[in-house]
Amino acid sequence: MELRQLRYFVAVAEREHISIAAEKLQVAQSAVSRQIANLEDELGVKLFERIGRNVKLTPIGKVFYEHTLESLKAIDFAQKQIEEYLNPEEGTIKIGFPTSLASFLLPTIISAFKKEHPTVSFQLRQGSYRYLIQAVKDRELNLAFLGPVPANEESIDTKILFTENIAALVPENHRLANKKEIQLADLHKDPFVVFPRDYILHQVAVEACKSVGFSPHITTMGEDLDALKGLVAAGIGVSLLPESAFYDATPRRTAKLTLTNPPFTRNVGVIYPRNRDLAPSEKIFLDFVCQLFSRLSQFKL
Repeated sequence: MELRQLRYFVAVAEREHISIAAEKLQVAQSAVSRQIANLEDELGVKLFERIGRNVKLTPIGKVFYEHTLESLKAIDFAQKQIEEYLNPEEGTIKIGFPTSLASFLLPTIISAFKKEHPTVSFQLRQGSYRYLIQAVKDRELNLAFLGPVPANEESIDTKILFTENIAALVPENHRLANKKEIQLADLHKDPFVVFPRDYILHQVAVEACKSVGFSPHITTMGEDLDALKGLVAAGIGVSLLPESAFYDATPRRTAKLTLTNPPFTRNVGVIYPRNRDLAPSEKIFLDFVCQLFSRLSQFKL
């Protein structure tokens, strides 16, 4: 069994068409067909069944596909580690991040890191909370920033970088807009605009409201921070957002109010795999991030 055969097999499985896979691989269609046939002969099973001009994985082909993907990821990762071992300053770091950390945290960290390591490159992947956790488990990513940091996730290690407050954002003509501090329960009759249900900040907002005795009346959802801020500015409702969402400024036609009795917070950190080593450049980056926020924490104290 050859590595080339496995890569050809995956290309055909993903495209369900031999000629299209051959074009992607930039090889002759006959070469792909021959390698697939050799692989099937060696395994003693049919991996594909032909349906018209297309091919589809057989049931055992689907099983073999899943294992092949894992194997190729491991091989590619091992090759990457060897290359970066020889020169970690030329490595590429893949990082995942959610919407809520895109505007301030990520650019701040990367720009500071690039000043000390200008030849290291980055590949960035934005995704939902659950996607990023699964991507680290599945080897698609080795590092991801999240807030809040997940607890008790199998095969995931975490480092908390900082804790931030959750604040209320209300329209400028809201009855409480002139107050600096409010209790969350004061908003129990207001319409809420929040992230969609599969976003972690949706869960954070709902659980915060329930903890003080009410379920928020959600009228509108938005998929990014700018959308939610715009909806609040338009007077559609109120929202609960992390302090990091206001680093640039409080949006026009809105007011940011501190929540007290009780205050609400979320931690923010980085996750990485427990059961495999980071590449050298990734280790350098993780150490840099942890030291950076350690220094910031001391400065704040």
